[in-house]
Amino acid sequence: MISTFKTTLILLISSTTLFTSCNSTKKKESSADQTDAMSAYLMTYFKDDDHSLHMALSTDGYTFTDVNGGKPVVAGDTIASQKGIRDPHITRGPDGAFYVAMTDLHIFAKQEGYRETTWERPQEEYDWGNNRGFVLMKSYDLINWTHSNFLLNEHFPELENIGCAWAPQTIYDAEADKMMIYFTMRLGHGLTKMYYAYTDDDFTKITTKPELIFEYPDPKIQVLDADITPMKDGRYAMTYVAQESPIGVKMAISDKINTGYEYDEEWIDMEPGSCEAPNVWKRIGEDKWVLMYDIYSINPHNFGFIETTDFKTFKDLGHFNEGKMKTTNFTSPKHGAVIQLRKAEAQKLADHYGAKLQFLK
Repeated sequence: MISTFKTTLILLISSTTLFTSCNSTKKKESSADQTDAMSAYLMTYFKDDDHSLHMALSTDGYTFTDVNGGKPVVAGDTIASQKGIRDPHITRGPDGAFYVAMTDLHIFAKQEGYRETTWERPQEEYDWGNNRGFVLMKSYDLINWTHSNFLLNEHFPELENIGCAWAPQTIYDAEADKMMIYFTMRLGHGLTKMYYAYTDDDFTKITTKPELIFEYPDPKIQVLDADITPMKDGRYAMTYVAQESPIGVKMAISDKINTGYEYDEEWIDMEPGSCEAPNVWKRIGEDKWVLMYDIYSINPHNFGFIETTDFKTFKDLGHFNEGKMKTTNFTSPKHGAVIQLRKAEAQKLADHYGAKLQFLK
């Protein structure tokens, strides 16, 4: 399904009543666009209680405010085949558009009355969750979006026995000149591994067969939730989750975006318990990168943060509202991602939802 829509509070206005112009023709940003200073940060996240897309803004990279007062900007039951989304990731493409990829899965669908079974398919055959695809959205202004649902088994016959597809993320591959999507996938009742593929320019479908992007040296260990970050020296840092004990975050480095990641045995998160969903983002105007991760082993769950200048040593920034990092009007976010925004982009989004922003300069 492909549709075009505009978000308003928790509801989606259908494309039958509103057509929004979202020109998805592939184009590079102009030099003026590229040099316009970044002035804010946008965080996407979801909550377990609503399985919907949330957004929060920050002008300093330390204090985040939900743009819609803690309510969703897109309701999961309006866009997902399973009536709920998880793991929203956002990035900016070379065309200036924003790309959001999400897991199409509602883990409480039976309780909410969306289906009669715990999962879509028998757990004894396909394991936990057993969803088969993603929700893909694209926008040039963070308000008007194109939207599609993509089920891997419907497009790739060799994936008919797919067990799950989770935590999709996108990044621009300059060598391929395409948006690359990478994600966690399990075949049948096997172990989760990490794969990559490429999408069409409109970001409505995956066009190439998924291939392995990284293999853990111990074949008995599940890996998931990859996040790829371009480093200052031209290499790529992949943070990911290894399901050892406790489950936590490790990092691998490669010269290429989609292959050659070298295993490092060191854990880089600062948690005594289990965490997942690493996401790395750069501070504006500084050679500092923040690794954010979801700590699901504590109650209430929270995000943890560490900071690095060299991807070798890390400084612990603590958790949301327990150190430097703050939230003002929301709690217990899940599986977040952060990107930089220009002042006009952040202000337009804030104005649309009636949120207040105060820029430092």
